[in-house]
Amino acid sequence: MSSVPTPVESPVLVVGTGLVGTSVALGLTAAGVQVHLRDVDAENVQLAVGLGAGTDAPVEAPAIVVLAVPPSVLAAEVEAALAEFPDAVITDVGSVKQAVCSAITEPRFVGGHPMAGKERSGPLAGSARLFEGRPWAIVPTEYSSAAAIAAVEDLARTLGAVTVRLEAESHDRAVAVVSHVPHLVSNLAAGLLNDTSESQMVLAGQGLRDVTRIARSDTGLWVDIIRANAEPVAETLNELRVRLDELISIVEDKASGLDAVLARGRSGTNHIPGKHGDLPSDVTTVYVTIDDEPGELARLLVDTGDVDVNIEDVRIDHEVGRPVGLVEILVVPERAEFLAGALNSRGWTAYL
Repeated sequence: MSSVPTPVESPVLVVGTGLVGTSVALGLTAAGVQVHLRDVDAENVQLAVGLGAGTDAPVEAPAIVVLAVPPSVLAAEVEAALAEFPDAVITDVGSVKQAVCSAITEPRFVGGHPMAGKERSGPLAGSARLFEGRPWAIVPTEYSSAAAIAAVEDLARTLGAVTVRLEAESHDRAVAVVSHVPHLVSNLAAGLLNDTSESQMVLAGQGLRDVTRIARSDTGLWVDIIRANAEPVAETLNELRVRLDELISIVEDKASGLDAVLARGRSGTNHIPGKHGDLPSDVTTVYVTIDDEPGELARLLVDTGDVDVNIEDVRIDHEVGRPVGLVEILVVPERAEFLAGALNSRGWTAYL
């Protein structure tokens, strides 16, 4: 569970200045930690330095080393960091844990994995606030010391993350279900679009964008991730294949059972945590049309706040061929009708 962190000891060395590494560095620097940067890509380092993420000056004795490197080289990088910095706590931000955690017996190593990211990659996509409110898996080995675990937890909490301790095998099976397989399914759905005509794509709406959004992520990194977590991913895909075969039979034969498939999916969404990490409460959508002009979205959000309504989530869709968009504001049911009326009184077109 989250708590007030102990201040992170300086200096911290971040190895790898892609999206996650740069975001770690930006967040720590904003918290007053002295951060040093290292990457095999010198250009990425200079970009991160230019963003204010830290310095590229050499560091002799970091208190913590954060490895933001691909899974395929992670274990070797951990071993190298342990040898180079004999007094430092070593952690990582990789999305696969079992291989590295089973290979390292040094008490100063603690595995880590922040569940945060973007479709964009590279240092320019970095953000000091990337981890705020997001789960950060703390994955100790059987050899990890209590002091090293505490140091890594404090680092994650300093970045605004909510720490969750997991064993390596449990972590890898969890991310196969909640991250890796959904990413592959998104890519499969997006791949179907290559065979559609331009006239067909005119019908594309927000649902398609929601399903395919993560398919824009960096291909090379995901190849590395899936290979590193191949067994749990394959098991989950096989389970999905069984359910897909059942669905195909139902659709082809126009048989009963489709309602049960859809109900099972709808029920599954209720297990996705809400914005505070707990199970989500019921929400109602208030739809608001909005001109596609600078400042309009900000004005809408300000008006919503002014009438004292808390937003649970917000989505934006653009209507094809029209200079307007549709904003979906998700609120608790008891405030939805009030919000629609309040926004209409302020000149918006809002409805349930």
